[in-house]
Amino acid sequence: MRVHIVQIHVKAECVDAFIAATIANAQGSNREPLIARFDFMQQHDDPTRFTLIEVFRSDAGPDAHRETEHYRVWKSTVEDMMASPRQATRCHSLHPTDDLYDNPGAA
Repeated sequence: MRVHIVQIHVKAECVDAFIAATIANAQGSNREPLIARFDFMQQHDDPTRFTLIEVFRSDAGPDAHRETEHYRVWKSTVEDMMASPRQATRCHSLHPTDDLYDNPGAA
């Protein structure tokens, strides 16, 4: 699995709107066939900081994701809400293994 961990810092006055837009994007993303998991988290000690964890089933997943309507709407909606450019770290999953994403009870 290919994993992207995205760190986002949002302007304080935009937090609620950012959350609403990103939940809509996450819901659409979780329906994509090449996405195994899409998590959206808010930092406990700084509510203007967020993390996305995007788990793609293949290397084609990120490009396919960027072509979806829900992603394009999200990107254009939140672009001016960010206090700084988002930062992404790209990884591959060691655990859980690929088969455990489809069968989580086997862990």
